Amino acid sequence: MNFWEFSGFENATLGHIIMIIVGLLFIFLAVKYDYEPLLLIPIGIGILIGNIPMFQSQDFNLKLGIYEPGSVLNYLYSGVVQGWYPPLIFLGIGAMTDFSSLISKPRLMLLGAAAQVGIFATFLGALYLGFAPPEAGAIGIIGGADGPTAIFLSSKLANGINVMANGETVKNLIGPIAIAAYSYMALVPVIQPPIIKLLTTKKERLIKMKPPRAVSKLEKMMFPIIALLITGYIAPTSLPLLGMLFFGNFLKECGRTKRLANAASNSIIDIVTIMLGLTVGASTQADVFLTPDSILIFILGAVSFMVATAGGVIFAKIMNWFSSKDNPVNPMIGAAGVSAVPDSARVVQNLGLAADPSNHLLMHAMAPNVAGVIGSAVGAGILLSFLM
Repeated sequence: MNFWEFSGFENATLGHIIMIIVGLLFIFLAVKYDYEPLLLIPIGIGILIGNIPMFQSQDFNLKLGIYEPGSVLNYLYSGVVQGWYPPLIFLGIGAMTDFSSLISKPRLMLLGAAAQVGIFATFLGALYLGFAPPEAGAIGIIGGADGPTAIFLSSKLANGINVMANGETVKNLIGPIAIAAYSYMALVPVIQPPIIKLLTTKKERLIKMKPPRAVSKLEKMMFPIIALLITGYIAPTSLPLLGMLFFGNFLKECGRTKRLANAASNSIIDIVTIMLGLTVGASTQADVFLTPDSILIFILGAVSFMVATAGGVIFAKIMNWFSSKDNPVNPMIGAAGVSAVPDSARVVQNLGLAADPSNHLLMHAMAPNVAGVIGSAVGAGILLSFLM
């Protein structure tokens, strides 16, 4: 065997070149336009790694590829396949999140719930297009704009391992679903503003909301405990995510575990983000990723995200019908009901300032934004309960 046969050039295909271009595009968007660089750069580098074609290393027992049991990449990828990276991400998110805005205005939690309509609408759409129910459920969660939740659910429902009642094995859709979810998270500042402007009038965008009340330390400490019990009983299968989310938040708020909270919100989440992004990217090998199913997943994901955004805005408009004149809801904050924290809230803030430089909506938008994190995890738990 000569040098050429050992090189990647021997087995390079057009598909590999296309995927390498996609990886370079992710890196370019992250560096040039600051689109979710902490996510897109690891994913982009992972795509490059996964699409440098290797010779048949298994013939020599070298174990190099991400899908070869015993390889380094395969061990790292187990955190995706087994679903233990996402809970660690949620631990860090909980340790970084301030739920004060939601505690002070609990009615805005409804906006986080309303935005989840995109998940279930896309689930039905995926069923119509011929995906099996477990696969459709995993695809639908993209509408929550929550990458860790999308990976967690797809690792349980669309992992290429589970056997359905009809004897068929579900497809492995983890890679396409994860890439779609993180892509739309990065494109929140591009996708959401046109939808918000289309569904709101200038008068509605000028609405000023009452400032949130001050929240006591006791309320902040009690919230994760109470929320954990309520959501846990509603959707026990979401506990791997929500249990870690509220555990991380309690570490932050109790005041006695500052070191643990700092570790969760810094080193742990940073390390897991690197491993998650790198392995998800490396799993998108051309022969696995470039399929008609992947194209449908990206289309359904886009529709899901747009429906979720529209659902939140429309529900906020409906809430105004029942709100007093001195306590209105700016409909734009409904778009923050998706769980892209804090990007969706920043989009609403920027649109509010564009309409009126004195109208600061960030803290108001954070309430449905963090509610969306909870809502998407509960939605994932409900889908998991019915579709496993």
